[in-house]
Amino acid sequence: MIESEIIPRLLMAHGSGTSQPKTKRNRPIDPEDASRFAILPLRLEAASLLDEVDGFIAEGSSVETICLDLLAPAARMLGEMWDRDEIDFLDVTMGLWRLQEVMREIAARWPADLPELNVPRSALFSPMPGDQHNFGTLMIEEVFSRGGWQSEALVRPERRDLLDRLAQRPFDLVGLTLARDCPSAALANLIKAMRNASANPAIVVFVGGRMINENPGMVKDVGADGTGSDALSALDMAEALMKRSPSSSQHQR
Repeated sequence: MIESEIIPRLLMAHGSGTSQPKTKRNRPIDPEDASRFAILPLRLEAASLLDEVDGFIAEGSSVETICLDLLAPAARMLGEMWDRDEIDFLDVTMGLWRLQEVMREIAARWPADLPELNVPRSALFSPMPGDQHNFGTLMIEEVFSRGGWQSEALVRPERRDLLDRLAQRPFDLVGLTLARDCPSAALANLIKAMRNASANPAIVVFVGGRMINENPGMVKDVGADGTGSDALSALDMAEALMKRSPSSSQHQR
């Protein structure tokens, strides 16, 4: 329930408010600051957590940086502590609820300053079918959405759900997130099936996750087009690929 219901809601909030500087990583967050913050959801209420986040934003950190370098590590830390039986279910639930409240508030205050695209690019993101971990999927979907893409995320899809959605709409890009190891042959088979099912014959396929980060050569081996060490680097690579292959966006409708 934590992976499929609570954590994904961290990144589902959108709203309106004052604009934020356009640069994505104005001020990176120091790893020591991130480590200090990670334990705070167990100790502080949402309002106090928000005060902490406001301090980083006041110093120049963007919403994207807050998501990737602060909130995501905190959520992962809670999960790891629960796995080690250092905290109980109530602790994890309350900590993640507080992070959710912080994310909802900062998304409302600082909406994405979306670039104007003649033809909006589209992307579909999904965890590997059968994988219960959806945090990475929702994270990258949020970053692409804030980058001006028309993005969607599937949560806990079956293989057929993923292929059916690709057949229904000519997405420019599809991204698979892998939260656990899987046989490379199974990943290659799914990527081939996605290309065959896609309404866009020129679809770009991205893969990401710990297994890919530790074995970057797998990207080519399984027939994918690219990856990224984090959501922002994946967005940068996707933008570069789209510029080199503008014909793919012509399928967007």
